Amino acid sequence: MSELLTRKQNFASGKKARMLLPCYSLKAQILWSCINRALKDPSNLLDWCPDMSNSFGHLFRISTWGESHGGGVGVVIDGCPPCIPICEEDIQLELDRRRPGQSEIVTPRKESDTCEILSGVFEGQTLGSPIAILVRNKDQRPSSYSEMKDKYRPSHADFTYDAKYGTRAWHGGGRASARETIGRVAAAAIAKKVLTNLYPGIEILAWVDSIKDIKADVDPGNVTMETIESNIVRTGDLNAVDPMIALIKETRSDGNSVGGIVECVVRNAPVGLGNPVFGKLEASLAQAMLSIPATKGFEIGSGFQGTQLTGAEHNDSFYMDGDTVRTSTNHSGGVQGGISNGENIIFRTAFKPTATIMKEQKTVTTGSEDTELKGRGRHDACVLPRAVPIVEAMTALVLCDHALQHIAQCGTK
Repeated sequence: MSELLTRKQNFASGKKARMLLPCYSLKAQILWSCINRALKDPSNLLDWCPDMSNSFGHLFRISTWGESHGGGVGVVIDGCPPCIPICEEDIQLELDRRRPGQSEIVTPRKESDTCEILSGVFEGQTLGSPIAILVRNKDQRPSSYSEMKDKYRPSHADFTYDAKYGTRAWHGGGRASARETIGRVAAAAIAKKVLTNLYPGIEILAWVDSIKDIKADVDPGNVTMETIESNIVRTGDLNAVDPMIALIKETRSDGNSVGGIVECVVRNAPVGLGNPVFGKLEASLAQAMLSIPATKGFEIGSGFQGTQLTGAEHNDSFYMDGDTVRTSTNHSGGVQGGISNGENIIFRTAFKPTATIMKEQKTVTTGSEDTELKGRGRHDACVLPRAVPIVEAMTALVLCDHALQHIAQCGTK
């Protein structure tokens, strides 16, 4: 604080002169305002320090950490209710679905992604205190990325991270790597336990809906986890498996990549999750999905195709099913007015083709010179099969957070 005080005194001594300068920048004024507030009360630092966006959620809040080729990655979960049964095996089941090297169509990086619970769990139950989970990196090869130290990979976060922060973890992408999502999947294993404790019967299922121009035919109301997990693509349409695998292999052999769409359904969702205006459930889901690496689009219910319908065609008529209010159609995707209505919540997330390809591409160096770069290292030619559990994970985190908010505000499940 003494150093800050000296800086303030020096800053103040030139204040009169600064005010005479027409070019006195807005950024400098903002910075001075922040320093002045912090000097008056150090707690004010929390009000203006920029959020590094490593945390997600409000009541059920996670903070992920670690880099792709560092010592490890992990997550800290805060706000988890006590007495929720959980063990490392429960978390490992989810991590194994996300891990690299699991099949012939994903990255060959060999990682067991073995999780370690460091805190917040005792005798198989959560304590209500912060839960820390660690996954150590075992198969790092930073040397594979040495050329990327001085060259920006096209459509990666290299340039933007460098431009914003003045530094970046160039070996493997650092925080921009999909390896960061390990923490999300681990946290979601616990979120799913909370959800099933609150709402027995709730199901969250995601699957590959399409890869490039190959489209699966899946009924969201009847697809099963067994079907999805029975094939390495993780699609719910067994007739689409072989064509999708063939496309991925052909694309990879050409040094290229492909994208596609992951669809997700939440079945037996309760009525009442979500809030009006800025706290809409679909808005939270959109933020969650678009925070996943390589995502480029999100739609819920009828999505963009709904624009082709009239109001009479699009409206979901209500009817009584015993004591339950139901809708005859589900163009709303299970959410109306930002709040879940008890119908299946159905949405889709678009993933771009993997940015790293094994072809020469034009780029620039960190020294602002034109150059070319060919991809190195081990990468997925298509991220869709491993994205499925990540989509499910982010869905669970959103629903768990909204469930706790709903209980806190309304006092009921």
